[in-house]
Amino acid sequence: MEIKRLEPDLRWCETATHDGVVHVAGQVGPPGTDIVTQTRGALAEIDRVLALSGTDKSRLLSVTIWLDDIADFAAMNSVWDAWVDPDNTPARATGQVPLADPAYKIEITAIAALP
Repeated sequence: MEIKRLEPDLRWCETATHDGVVHVAGQVGPPGTDIVTQTRGALAEIDRVLALSGTDKSRLLSVTIWLDDIADFAAMNSVWDAWVDPDNTPARATGQVPLADPAYKIEITAIAALP
């Protein structure tokens, strides 16, 4: 079965699709902004790459959210709750990790099914 890669770069691609499943690379929002702005940006990028891959957030299977400061958990969730499809919530994990660049407060990865 073919593997399709969206927007490949030297180190990663935005999505890799295989066998009806879309794997989304870590998405971030505008660096140096607050957690709400960065979360909105990351989720908008997930919407964008899922659409380009032929699916959408209603088909999310799992999501992993990394925060550089777990104190941002409630603010991040306020954005997440307004964005996620309430009838199709994915399995989700959230944790605190040091991110690769201190200008980022959040990184989100996802896995979604194709229709």
